[in-house]
Amino acid sequence: MAIVLSEYADPQVDLLRVLKMVLIHDLVEIDAGDTFCYDAIAIQDQAEREEKAADRLFGMLPENLGEELRSLWEEFEAKNTIDAQFEAALDRLQPLLHNYYTQGGTWKMAGVTVEQVRKRMAPVSICSPVLGEFVENLIQDAVRQGFILKVE
Repeated sequence: MAIVLSEYADPQVDLLRVLKMVLIHDLVEIDAGDTFCYDAIAIQDQAEREEKAADRLFGMLPENLGEELRSLWEEFEAKNTIDAQFEAALDRLQPLLHNYYTQGGTWKMAGVTVEQVRKRMAPVSICSPVLGEFVENLIQDAVRQGFILKVE
């Protein structure tokens, strides 16, 4: 996704750094046990689990490489650079596409509301107005088709 959608990123985004971030952040999540983003209970200790996973994974590497990769992971977690913001947008976009194209998938199973989805997807608009508009169109269509709950 990072490569395919890079044309929608800020021109200053460093695609190689983003690709590294994508891979590094996913490795930490896998080691920590991925957390369903709408699970209010599992999210409570997510940061602690991921911190321990990062310590373990990066600690196995030669010091200079471990420090470099940990720095990229921390940058993603902080989301305060254009590279990290683009990666965060991609991290949110993929599950949205999955849920949309499986007619609600885990949204339906978990009773996720449109407000929850919009809140989760907010970083996409920050990094790319074009992708943000695409996301909003998908969300509206998902509501129309009954893939997401609309709570009034």
